[in-house]
Order: sequence, then structure tokens, then C-alpha cells
Amino acid sequence: MKNPATGGAASHGTGSARDESTRDRVARSILTNGPSSAAVLAERLELTPAAVRRHLDHLLDQGLVEAREERVYGPRGRGRPAKVFVLTDTGRHAFHQAYDDLAATAMRFIAEAGGDDAVAEFARRRVAEVEERYREQVALAPESRKAEVLAQALTADGYAASTAEAGHGAQLCQHHCPVAHVAEQFPQLCEAETEVFSRLLGKHVQRLATIAHGDGVCTTHIPGAVPAAPVTDGESARTTR
Repeated sequence: MKNPATGGAASHGTGSARDESTRDRVARSILTNGPSSAAVLAERLELTPAAVRRHLDHLLDQGLVEAREERVYGPRGRGRPAKVFVLTDTGRHAFHQAYDDLAATAMRFIAEAGGDDAVAEFARRRVAEVEERYREQVALAPESRKAEVLAQALTADGYAASTAEAGHGAQLCQHHCPVAHVAEQFPQLCEAETEVFSRLLGKHVQRLATIAHGDGVCTTHIPGAVPAAPVTDGESARTTR
């Protein structure tokens, strides 16, 4: 079986196998937690910064991760922006291929055993914990910053989210979706997420596009909301219909 973090078969050598296991943990941490700096990865995984950088160099050489400047919300401090690492499409695919198959199989079982209502209930329960974690952050934010704060929370969870002014409101764009491959078959996952956005923001939001349906970005329109400081992930947020 191929190791997602190396793209090759696991080595029989003890040292190489240990390196591959640790490299897999580094890649998996980025997948789960989103863009991460070497220092954050070292602390999160209880590794030395030198060890993390060595594994990141290997992942960069393999084309599984790429380095970007860290996005700063609000005024930028002195000094150069920190460098963060994100999984490339190749890196995400290596993980998704195995785990998406398992998740899709489980979802099909739920659908066969309980029908569409059971799938919808599962989707709602899945996002309930996320809603609970985000609720206080969004509730405490000024009205003009609620969408931006929600985008920050989503980014911390690996969705690479941004906000931008659009017409008579704002657009919340998610440039990455960890469950896109499964959501292709079960749109209830996207629908439950949209319902959470509506409740958190206190507005009837409208999903305009989703990665699961082949669009480049998951885009949600928030009426009457104008972000105080648009967050752009280094490229223009756009609506893909």
C-alpha cells in the first residue's frame, strides 16, 4: 500500500519507515488543521523544528505540499510574513483516495438503511459540533465583521476561506473542502453547512457554487453584509456559477 506522504511503498528499513511515518503525520496535520507554519507543526506534533523542516523539504520535493505567505487578518506587523505550508491537489488526492472511499461507503450504508432522512440527519449532526465551536466567536463580532470572523474560523479548520464585497452583500468563499469528494454524492453535507452559516450569521444565505459540483470555489452569498476587511488568499475571490 502506498504511503500518501511519500507516494511510494513503505520501506522495510526501520529508519526509513520511521521517517515515512513521521512525514505522514506532518502531511496529515496540514490536511486536518489547514495552512501551518513549521513552528506550529513542530509544537503540534512534539517534534523539533529541524525535524519538521526536513520532512517539509521532502514533501515539497515530492510536490505534496507548497509554501505560501501566511495571510494576516487586520494590520500587518513588522517583519516578513510567516511562511505556511498547505497540501497541493496531489497531496490532498493521496489522502482522499483512501479515506473518501471509506466515507462514501459508510454514507451509502446510511442511505440504504435509513433513506435520505437518515443522511440529512447525519449531515446535521456532523456540522453541529462545528456550529457550537464557531457560535461564540461570530456572536461576539460586530455585525460588519461577522462574515470575516466566520471565514477565519473556517480557515483554521482547513477550508481556506475568504470574504469579499459583492453587490448588496458579501461573498464567503471556501477555496478548499475536505469532504468535497463525498459531497459530490451526498449534497446533504453542503446543505447542512449552509444552514449553519445562516444560523450563525442570522441571515438567509444562499449557496451559489460548490467544489463538490465541480466549481472552483464554494461560494455563499450573504445579503446585506459588507466585510470590514476583505480576506483574499492571494487571489481574487470570485463567484463561479
